Amino acid sequence: MEIVALRKVTRRYLVGSQVVTVLDGVDLSLRPGGFCSISGPSGSGKSTLLNIIGLIDRPDEGRIVIDGAEVQDMPERRLAPFRSRHIGFVFQSFHLIPVLTAAENVAWPLYFQGVASKMRLARARAMLERVGLADHADRLPRRLSGGQQQRVAIARALVAEPRIVLADEPTANLDRKTAEDIMSLMAGLNADSGITLIAATHDPMVIERSSRRLKIAQGRLSDERGDSASKGASARHD
Repeated sequence: MEIVALRKVTRRYLVGSQVVTVLDGVDLSLRPGGFCSISGPSGSGKSTLLNIIGLIDRPDEGRIVIDGAEVQDMPERRLAPFRSRHIGFVFQSFHLIPVLTAAENVAWPLYFQGVASKMRLARARAMLERVGLADHADRLPRRLSGGQQQRVAIARALVAEPRIVLADEPTANLDRKTAEDIMSLMAGLNADSGITLIAATHDPMVIERSSRRLKIAQGRLSDERGDSASKGASARHD
């Protein structure tokens, strides 16, 4: 079964008096457990596509199926808990809460799932150990390096055990050595946990590590070899 399926997804925005089509009839099929990169020039729609898959934004037209559930018309009261159970996010700028410790930042998504406080922190500390930051659990973000903050962000994305993790330019604010370490960590977690990892990126190193390479330009999505993203999906293991 597909973990992500988009059918003829279109998203438009009003910029001044002009309607801009950012996604133009996008089709996409992804199987569980893969590592998919989405590349393209700035403004091509990478982040919009991630936001559509992550149920942060809604399409103007088209169907979205996530883990077997059709979600494009799901009311927000159901969408928010569905998103928290199924999808984790790793943002370019980390988006850590500055007044919370690393462990408290990682535990934050579990609050919205009703997990008890002691269990939230226990799971957060276990996840920080998994990403190599057990000794930094009680530090505030300002006392962490950029790479350490990104590891905290990855731990936060994974703590609720989602089936899909979306990463928006996960190496953009990191030096090359730290970026390589972060991608080794994410690729390892993808392989070990069976999560589906989808990364929007300009970084050739991230693209090289991915098992499925998509490009977006002028609102259209294609495989690296030039086929539409839905073609060959059933024949290729993501």
